[in-house]
Amino acid sequence: MRIMLKFTIDCDVDTAWRALHSPRIVGELYAPLLQMQPLLPDGLPERWTPGDEVPVRLAAFGRLPVGTQLIHISDRTVDEPGGPVRILRDSGIPLTGPLGALDVWDHQMAVCAQPGHHGRTLWRDRLTFDGPTAALLWPVLWVSWQARALRVRALARRWARDPDLRG
Repeated sequence: MRIMLKFTIDCDVDTAWRALHSPRIVGELYAPLLQMQPLLPDGLPERWTPGDEVPVRLAAFGRLPVGTQLIHISDRTVDEPGGPVRILRDSGIPLTGPLGALDVWDHQMAVCAQPGHHGRTLWRDRLTFDGPTAALLWPVLWVSWQARALRVRALARRWARDPDLRG
């Protein structure tokens, strides 16, 4: 199963790329509905880096356990005619909870400069998942991804002013 989104956000591509690598920002994309809590004693890294494997617990409203997930980060850049596209990939896997029956989880977020619009970024988000409950989970994940897109658009306006994301 696949969910794909494509939209423009109001920040430059470098800021968007840094935001993708911030566990704090990623947490804000799902808040307040879901909160990501680290399972490792050292907590979440300050920045996601390629090769990171971080187990997290997801909790609804910070209290109700929803399950655990392994986040596995990789990066790549693809040269396209309009310029470079940077891709962050989480190829981890849900471990427990409602998503735990999935045996494929591939979440890729791509950013590139919006052609003809200085200071704006084209954001592409693709989630591929499969497993025995994938068809049942598709509507819930689709709605979640639409809400997530709204949060990305809303938060992107603030990222350019965030001192942790400035280059």
